[in-house]
Amino acid sequence: MKIKYKKISDFVYDCTVCKTSCDGVSKGVYNFMNDVEFSEKYENFIIDKINKNNKFVASKCEKDGYPDIIIRNKQTNKISYYLEIKVQRRTFMSVTKILPEANLKPSETLALNLSDLLRYFEIQKKTQVPTSILWILMNRPCIVDENNIMFFYQKTHVLEQIYQKYNTKRKFRRKSGKGDVVDGVHKGVVVNYHFSLSELIQWL
Repeated sequence: MKIKYKKISDFVYDCTVCKTSCDGVSKGVYNFMNDVEFSEKYENFIIDKINKNNKFVASKCEKDGYPDIIIRNKQTNKISYYLEIKVQRRTFMSVTKILPEANLKPSETLALNLSDLLRYFEIQKKTQVPTSILWILMNRPCIVDENNIMFFYQKTHVLEQIYQKYNTKRKFRRKSGKGDVVDGVHKGVVVNYHFSLSELIQWL
């Protein structure tokens, strides 16, 4: 089946005329543990959703460094997919200014930890198991529906093609902030890679 992507104009919104525009101010304080707990809530939601399907069964992946969810064929128990879940509650308001060659606008921009992204590329090559990343988009009135939530996903091999096209033009390192360090270990994400919603597929 041929995938039909939405036009980029479907997701690009003029922030200068928005009546509920995002503040564009860096948080400064990054509550890593809170973000983890919040993401786990939606991991469970996605697992429950998949398990209502008669063909697949999903569960949390216990392998260190692997995507969040492992999906198996119900009949054969063979691994069918890996799925990583990323919840996005803020956008990159300065993306046009800071990454002028990224070909991105704030309304369409989603981020992913660069080290995770590169690791998932390698995992798919190593395991030959189809791997996808699912972004859960929230708090972006110009894009989300009346439920204030939308889901977008893409296969890692497609994301790798985009990565190869733009290379460092979509990479950004933020300053470390309060909350990044947990028990003496820096766990907060500081280097992100960015994608356009128009490069992803809407789900649900």
